[in-house]
Amino acid sequence: MTKTCMMLFTCAFLSCGNQEAKQTTAAVDTPSTGIGTNTSDFHADSAYRYVEKQVSFGLRVPNTAAHKACADYLVSELKRFGAKLYVQEARLTAYDGTQLQAFNIIGSYNPELPKRILLFAHWDSRPFADHDHDPKNHHTPIDGADDGASGVGVLLEIARQLQIKDPGIGIDIIFFDAEDYGTPAFETRYVPDSWCLGSQFWGKNPHVPNYKADFGILLDMVGAKNATFYKESTSMKYAAPIVEKVWSTARALGYGKYFIHATGGAITDDHEYVIKGRNIPCIDIINYDPETPVGFGHYWHTVKDNMDNIDPATLKAVGQTVLEVIYTY
Repeated sequence: MTKTCMMLFTCAFLSCGNQEAKQTTAAVDTPSTGIGTNTSDFHADSAYRYVEKQVSFGLRVPNTAAHKACADYLVSELKRFGAKLYVQEARLTAYDGTQLQAFNIIGSYNPELPKRILLFAHWDSRPFADHDHDPKNHHTPIDGADDGASGVGVLLEIARQLQIKDPGIGIDIIFFDAEDYGTPAFETRYVPDSWCLGSQFWGKNPHVPNYKADFGILLDMVGAKNATFYKESTSMKYAAPIVEKVWSTARALGYGKYFIHATGGAITDDHEYVIKGRNIPCIDIINYDPETPVGFGHYWHTVKDNMDNIDPATLKAVGQTVLEVIYTY
């Protein structure tokens, strides 16, 4: 995942010998139905620029100037797009005891309406390129263009569209912090629950008392060229109807080559802690590559997670699908 509690996922994934990834041959459905008449048109070029802007701040690792500058940018953009803003500031403890100054950034649309959808992504970048082929880079922070910034970029464009066309339901967009500060691969002792610190905090301390949503959608690593999104196992366990709704919507829009009609492995990611903390059924749209040892792109948690990997066509597939789900709910 970036984002995400990828290390834990990797360990679980490899220990299972990929058994959880039921790689049935998936039919690619590509009907040319187009978007619904009540749905806004997702602008991939705008989403791409939002990704690029985040990366331009530098390495968005907690406790750095680049991190704070990007936080201010995300707050200003959600405000510019008409959302009601909440910013949670928290001191969170990393796997090694480091105290992290973290910011969960939340934008709400139609906050008074009980019918709500939660959309979220993590916005921090990983402080370690611990899966880089060159061991000299293992303590080097990464750009996190796909792992973090891509999901946020898609959600910023969705926020812009929500300002233009009221969806008639409540939408909450959350940019979770400190997702990618989990135990690195070079550590000999793995620390449980060291990933997804921002969503863990929010799950126990929501931005409004007793927060509820009908369901949630997490976007993690959603910008790479020819990305493939399998039906993640935790999502299927807790929110199978939502998975099917999103994947069938994608196929109806002609994005079947991205949204694969097959089950992938279980991933420790922000959606797990939203499910645990708030009992909200959530799904994870995350790029899964069964051809790599870690299950993610070759650039995952390496210094190569940069803008060279980001493809507007993938951003469009994900963003347009989520918009269609919102406006037809």
